[in-house]
Amino acid sequence: MSAFIPFENIRETAVRLAQTTPVTDMHTHLYAPEFGELLLWGIDELLTYHYLISESFRWSTEEYDQFWSMTKREQADWIWQKLFIEHSPVSEAASGFITVLHRMGLDVSSRNLDDYRQAFESRTTEQQVDMIMELAKVKKIVMTNDPFDPVERKVWLEGNGKKDDRFYAALRVDGLLNDWPNAVNSLVELGYDVEAEWTERTKQETRRFLAEWIERMDALYLAVSMTGDFQYPAEDHRSRMIDDVMVPVCQQLNIPFALMIGVRRKVNPELRLAGDMSMRSDVSAVEALCRKYPNQKFLITMLARENQHELTVLARKFRNLMIFGCWWFLHIESMVEEMTRFRVELLGTSMIPQHSDCRVFEQLIYKWDHSRTIIGNVIADKYERLHRSGWGVTEDEMKRDFDDLLNRNFWRFLGREAEA
Repeated sequence: MSAFIPFENIRETAVRLAQTTPVTDMHTHLYAPEFGELLLWGIDELLTYHYLISESFRWSTEEYDQFWSMTKREQADWIWQKLFIEHSPVSEAASGFITVLHRMGLDVSSRNLDDYRQAFESRTTEQQVDMIMELAKVKKIVMTNDPFDPVERKVWLEGNGKKDDRFYAALRVDGLLNDWPNAVNSLVELGYDVEAEWTERTKQETRRFLAEWIERMDALYLAVSMTGDFQYPAEDHRSRMIDDVMVPVCQQLNIPFALMIGVRRKVNPELRLAGDMSMRSDVSAVEALCRKYPNQKFLITMLARENQHELTVLARKFRNLMIFGCWWFLHIESMVEEMTRFRVELLGTSMIPQHSDCRVFEQLIYKWDHSRTIIGNVIADKYERLHRSGWGVTEDEMKRDFDDLLNRNFWRFLGREAEA
């Protein structure tokens, strides 16, 4: 057994390991380069991220339509002026943008947006992806994949969706659960014999659709984003779809079902994608799923702060439940620290503390830089307490713990630990 780390070195070692342990980012909206236009990267994409759009309007009295009529570059210039020149970029999203520039070696003190653009535009997509993954120390990325999207579907049908072995698929099923009338039309167009009425043939064909696309993508899990009013069980389409189609297919192919619960859509429609909100949810829906299907694994995250402690306590009761990440509006430093602390205090290291949820590739840098520091300090507090109680910790034990938290817990839960 290696030597115990002296007390005065515990924090430095923990933070260093948290910063350097390779990550599996188990939920993102990113794509491999083979997906072309679906992969968002670059200065203008970063500045027109929906977090910054909504924040910018707090400093503006202009009509929303005027913003949406601009080109993307004009929108980026407008947001740069509002949030970075006229005011200090201290919000999580704005300071994250500065973190990206700084970590890429750019002179953030110059405030020269054109210079930053030129630096980005000097690289190919492939070069940018390689550099960002190296800077962020992210070794594997799980995408969010929708076969109803014709641009994406073409990539998969041509056999190009699995060329880059750093990228994995997760099959998104929002349409099937939340927009069944339109999903029926899409399924029919893809050659599946379904109808709006919930017939045995419709169930069978919807199961066939899921199974075929899971196998085509080698999807690691099914994923859906649910509104905060999600109830289970209920006399509604969602419960029927879960019971008759989704859980049976997940069990047949031995993959988890991921539910992200708590969004409230289009609170301000004029903001478009930036107009969504969070809302409290009923954790008993997750409890009911875990109890009814003890052999089905569920990956769960919730959006409202008010749900987090109850969800973490629930995870103590069901080993088929894995909580993950600080989702969306919770992905700010104060919430990441609060949630990581009580999760560790209730679950030890048997959870997934973070995922990036990135939509723009360079966001991997700040999402993980900011979170890693917090996770490292939270765990360091626990190691220091152990040391004061006479239970020393070694660097090998620390490496094991951070590898579990940032990488291996996800693969172990999937039953694919050999890929960690």
